[in-house]
Amino acid sequence: MRGGISVFLPFKQKSMKYEVGDEIIVLHSNEEGKVIEIMNDKMVLIEVRGVKFPAYMDQIDFPYFKRFTEKKLFPEKKAKTFIDQVPKEKRRDEVKVEDGIWLSLFPKFETDEFGDELVERFKVYVINRTNVDYEFNYKLNFFGDNDFEITSDLLAFKDFYLHDVKFEDLNDNPSFDFEFKLLKPEKYKADFCEAHYKIKPKQLFQKIEELKAQNAPSLNNRLVEKYPDKAFEDSGIDLSKLANKGFKIYDAKHVRHHLEPARSVVDLHIEKIIDNYKNLTNFEIVTLQLKEFEKWYDLAVAHRMPNLIVIHGVGKGKLKDEIHDILKTKREVKNFYNQYDSRFGYGATEIFFQY
Repeated sequence: MRGGISVFLPFKQKSMKYEVGDEIIVLHSNEEGKVIEIMNDKMVLIEVRGVKFPAYMDQIDFPYFKRFTEKKLFPEKKAKTFIDQVPKEKRRDEVKVEDGIWLSLFPKFETDEFGDELVERFKVYVINRTNVDYEFNYKLNFFGDNDFEITSDLLAFKDFYLHDVKFEDLNDNPSFDFEFKLLKPEKYKADFCEAHYKIKPKQLFQKIEELKAQNAPSLNNRLVEKYPDKAFEDSGIDLSKLANKGFKIYDAKHVRHHLEPARSVVDLHIEKIIDNYKNLTNFEIVTLQLKEFEKWYDLAVAHRMPNLIVIHGVGKGKLKDEIHDILKTKREVKNFYNQYDSRFGYGATEIFFQY
């Protein structure tokens, strides 16, 4: 209770109805499974035939009533049935809808002392809703730096649990980066396919509120709708020799998807760029710093970022002046400011873009 004495009861791995290890039945499919985790007071993580997925508690029930009603106390005597009297059962194939490869983030909630549900972390899955088997490489990057990486197979109509991500970590400009390859290569299909998903904190908050309003279990983003054909098949130019030598062939329309992730803050201090710099002249150091600046500037423009902060330090102002002279010639630059910032003092310039 706000304004008075409150008692905080930590959320335990059980609910009023279910506990971890309970056997359950999924009501809409009549399949049996078990509870493996209590996600919050409305949802549990269940396992059915080796597949783990979240479910609302009103979508499952204990299987005992079903089992009891299926077993008659006094079974009726059945007349003998001969083999030629048994009708052939019609084949009933499971209907599977192909709609691509998806990234799904399942929120794990916890309750605070005021009874409000807060997202503690996300369980990250990649889901294959196609009839094709893939090999994939996955990386999670924060501000362009790799935090997690895994390579594995993703079979047709299967999901793959990647890892958990803390909610507060998603404030650090996350980029979910994938590369997919066919497990069985095809002559006219691309050698690989890349996909990326980025989300800003404001967008994340909005999506969580939409998720609660719609009573949906997860945030979903389609990574690949259809695995692409080889880029050079329709170009009229035979690029197969380059492809055979290991060069990656891209469709120019999708070039942005194959770029290195951009950064919103770039530190140009020389020790952040190279390790062995003590024997370099001032001219060589500034040259390296400007080259690094150009790289991250071009990536920011290619990814159509709204702004970029460049940390150049104070010093004698040589690097700052060089950067400002370059920015004055760039048509993408709307304006830039070198003003006091509590994080960097006067040692950084913030650039705002226009497209």
